[in-house]
Amino acid sequence: MNYLTDKAIDAFIESALQEDVGDGDHSSLSSIPAPANGKARLIIKDDGIIAGVELSQKIFSKVDHRLRADIFIKDGSPIKKGDIALEVSGSVHTILKAERLVLNCMQRMSGIATLTHELNELIKDTGAKLLDTRKTTPNFRMLEKWAVAIGGGVNHRYGLFDMIILKDNHVDYAGGIKKAISAAKEYLKKTEKNLPIEIETRNLEEVSQVMEEGGVKRIMLDNMSPGMMKEAVKIIGGKYETEASGGITKHNIREVALTGVDYISVGALTHSIKSLDMSLKAVK
Repeated sequence: MNYLTDKAIDAFIESALQEDVGDGDHSSLSSIPAPANGKARLIIKDDGIIAGVELSQKIFSKVDHRLRADIFIKDGSPIKKGDIALEVSGSVHTILKAERLVLNCMQRMSGIATLTHELNELIKDTGAKLLDTRKTTPNFRMLEKWAVAIGGGVNHRYGLFDMIILKDNHVDYAGGIKKAISAAKEYLKKTEKNLPIEIETRNLEEVSQVMEEGGVKRIMLDNMSPGMMKEAVKIIGGKYETEASGGITKHNIREVALTGVDYISVGALTHSIKSLDMSLKAVK
């Protein structure tokens, strides 16, 4: 996961703390003596898969390198209501300064990891791999994709810059499947960029056009019925990777996986999840 660099994580934490803390945590500054030290436990209130533990350590350290975080449950582990994920000790002021950022990140990341795990369990014996999408929260994509990976999913492209995906609008504006692919190949040649090309198809005719033009890495089968997907997979015959996309839920993902596709992309992994409930409570 080359997007998970120390520089990128530090920049996220700094920006998030500035948003939340501003010129100071005046609630703590006004009510608790500055020298006060204490301890707090992160208590789990929902069942699921935990994610964001490693990030929480980085947040605590960034806020105050003297804080000590003892981890009891690692990223990717199953959790249940009542579990204690970690214990942090040190300055009460800095524990409280880090509290909300840690919880916001871990709750959402754990919700994503949980849904990813649930869907993966439904297709684990099929050979199909579960992908995320770019349907993410602005400025939170790095952590959402990290959570998908923790939950057992596979990260798709990170952004517009690291892969060419020619979707329906690209195809329509370009004047068709063949023109879109041809233009993309010419662009890569001209710019000397080494990017994989994926093309979205909406029916078997478009799949056939891709096969005639060639030069792609993956063919997306968008909003097709399982029956049509199965036919598309036969037409492609293993020459290119295949990806099912559009309207995929826990109710139909197994049927889609059984069509023989290589990948299944699910936007709901990041745009329609329920955060797991957890809280950071003082140990008296």
